Amino acid sequence: MKEYILHLIGEMARFILDANPSRMVISLHWEKDGLHLAILDNNPRSEKELESIRSALNPERRPELSEYYGIMAGHDLLGSSRLNLVGWQVKHADVSRTQEGTKIDLWLGGEGFDSASFSIPKEGKG
Repeated sequence: MKEYILHLIGEMARFILDANPSRMVISLHWEKDGLHLAILDNNPRSEKELESIRSALNPERRPELSEYYGIMAGHDLLGSSRLNLVGWQVKHADVSRTQEGTKIDLWLGGEGFDSASFSIPKEGKG
């Protein structure tokens, strides 16, 4: 499982670094039922770019392809092709604009997985 998480983090880091941010933060919350990976950068993106990222990370679910795409992680792919590989492996992804740039939240887990248990608390809570 650790190798899989390292591949996932690597793919997301490569995607973010392709846009040459001056700041990138990766946060991982991992428990036995699943994990939440949050990636923040300081690159402003248009709504069209954000929607493209959302679409790539939230494809129609095809579980039989998840393992295949997981094996492909690490190959030299660019932009949305890299995100498509990640998207086949995550349960849900959110993409939002922050004051400084972009935040991408990825959740992975089984059928009983509750993503609310894996969210970064809002300031002043939790």
